[in-house]
Amino acid sequence: MVKKTLDFAESEEVKLVRLQITDINGTLKNVELPVKRLEEALIKGVMFDGSSIDGFVRIEESDMLLFPDPRTASLLPWKSDSEKTVRLICDVMLPDGTPFEGDPRYRLRRVVDKAKSLGFEAFAGPEPEFFLINRKTNDTKEKKIELLDRGSYFDMLPVDNGEETRKNIVVALEKMGFEVEAAHHEVAPSQHEVDFRYTDILQTADNIQTFKWVVKTISMLNGIHATFMPKPFEGINGSGMHIHLSLFSKGKNAFYDPEKPYELSDTAIFFIGGILKYAPEITAITNPTINSYKRLIPGYEAPVNISWALGNRSAMIRVPSVREQATRIEIRNPDPTCNPYLALAVVLAAGLKGIEEKVLPSKPVDKNIFELGSGEKLKHKIRFLPHDLKEATEKAEKSRLVQEVLGDHIFEKFIETKKLEWARFMRSVTDWELAEYIDLY
Repeated sequence: MVKKTLDFAESEEVKLVRLQITDINGTLKNVELPVKRLEEALIKGVMFDGSSIDGFVRIEESDMLLFPDPRTASLLPWKSDSEKTVRLICDVMLPDGTPFEGDPRYRLRRVVDKAKSLGFEAFAGPEPEFFLINRKTNDTKEKKIELLDRGSYFDMLPVDNGEETRKNIVVALEKMGFEVEAAHHEVAPSQHEVDFRYTDILQTADNIQTFKWVVKTISMLNGIHATFMPKPFEGINGSGMHIHLSLFSKGKNAFYDPEKPYELSDTAIFFIGGILKYAPEITAITNPTINSYKRLIPGYEAPVNISWALGNRSAMIRVPSVREQATRIEIRNPDPTCNPYLALAVVLAAGLKGIEEKVLPSKPVDKNIFELGSGEKLKHKIRFLPHDLKEATEKAEKSRLVQEVLGDHIFEKFIETKKLEWARFMRSVTDWELAEYIDLY
């Protein structure tokens, strides 16, 4: 793979190399090198100061190494020939060559290895939603955001900057090796979705990070702003990131069994049971911001009830109608502010726990859960997702599963960060409070 990457860089006349990693908050970080250092980077790694990356190490432990993964090499389509750049996603190592425990990509690798030890390969496909908006700063330096259109689901709008930008995003993604399956306007005004083909779960996490970077970059080049904020506008749907997930064993879909009810294997049922059981504990990872919980409210299609269903989109987990090799589950509560490595790691780990513990979920709910009364929800054993980041963080802090998956390093830093985020929010005075109370009192 090293020689193939070097040959690729030479044949494409690459000038620069961009090495990328992800911090615990899901933010991409990168360093740029001249292409003459590519071979050294691939073989020996590149030293960097880990203390400068949020959630990595203390200053006295700062020396770390970036090791590029050759399989992630791709050209940046927005760079000119004079500055042609190849991007590689890196694993983070300690100076002695051992993996860094606080690297989110490594945390997902560990769960992937756990799945393999149980005889499974995990595959995932995301559906990340986003808004394309105008963002302006007024004379008082307040940031104002404006919708670009008043479209709705699958609308064919007059060609505007939003539609052109989404088209350019698709073209850029395909140039970087993505298999884009669909791109369309979503339910809310100025909201869009681009779906790309499922693949192994580690590559899916890489793809999500690349996707968000491409969306923001192409939007900026088109003079507009892209946001993955879950709920930037009150009164309309927010942006989620549904995750389609399946397990394979010996080349066959482990979720499919034509002899079982719903044509779902025991493995699939236990996997669903595990995610439902541990859902409250992992929500802080899949929905990690204050704003995440403004989306998780009744009335806007986002799930608030811990339940599963066959096709029913009001459930947290639904099973699409396709079967055989395409059998999969769709987890509907995550949003695109999550760190995809950590989010996919905790979801996969919860499902695997369900298999190990043989967790049987309650029966699937075939009614619109949003319309069920409290008595019916109790009858169906439906629980609720955490109502806010504070509750979610408290449940994560008590979770042995979350601590095992994240590792002590990330776990402690993540909990600390979320508690500080909540404290800052509680000290802030919002526009809602001013509008509600300034005249009344």
